[in-house]
Amino acid sequence: MRTTQELFSLAGKTALVTGGSRGLGLQMALALGEQGANIVVSARKQADLDEAVAFLSQHGIQAHAIAADLSQDEQAARLVDGAIAHLGHIDILINNAGASWGAPAEDHPVEAWDKVMDLNIRSIFVVSQLVGKRSMIPRGYGRIINIASIAGLAGNPPGTMQTIAYNTSKGALVNFTRTLAGEWGRHGITVNALAPGFFPSKMTKGLLSVMGEELVKHAPLNRLGDDEDLKGAAVLFASDAGKHITGQILAVDGGVSAV
Repeated sequence: MRTTQELFSLAGKTALVTGGSRGLGLQMALALGEQGANIVVSARKQADLDEAVAFLSQHGIQAHAIAADLSQDEQAARLVDGAIAHLGHIDILINNAGASWGAPAEDHPVEAWDKVMDLNIRSIFVVSQLVGKRSMIPRGYGRIINIASIAGLAGNPPGTMQTIAYNTSKGALVNFTRTLAGEWGRHGITVNALAPGFFPSKMTKGLLSVMGEELVKHAPLNRLGDDEDLKGAAVLFASDAGKHITGQILAVDGGVSAV
């Protein structure tokens, strides 16, 4: 029987983290690297990725970066091919790349709806399918972690966000997670999702500047997420400590979704 420390170890494991150049993606890449995983991070902008690799290097983690726009199928395929070429295979996939759009439902542009859906759910299907077929299923092992949101668990209170496409995409990702877990469990692949609450990030900067104090007030823990609050949950789902957990959605939100 392994020790708890051994169960949480990722020594010798490989991981691809999309949307990994900053924010929650970089936080999770750091967590996996600290536990011993070999990392590939991806995002659209090479300059952001260069900064991420430098940041990880400062923490003693060797990471490789591949720029890709995952709303484009050919770039998603190139990313997966490049990650496998660099890593040899992919043990862990964190699907974190995403986008949002704020507008009243009656005025929400259809092209913006499509942009959010293409990146937040379609690209996750494409990347997961590629990683599954090319690496995880043939090896009989895999850990897929989808980054949903508490916005996928409920609507928005009146007077707050107007993000119907974002909420819908994250709700779809919740059931995508459950469905894929049901299909791929026989291949030794676990599929789970994290549903973060409000964390300071580029995506939430505008909202938090207006409503930050109100959001904190409604959280049972009276705080926003910080730069380490996703690390433990990500390592749990990525490691053998979570090998009997699949198809689950874990809210990391200071208790917001509980009340």
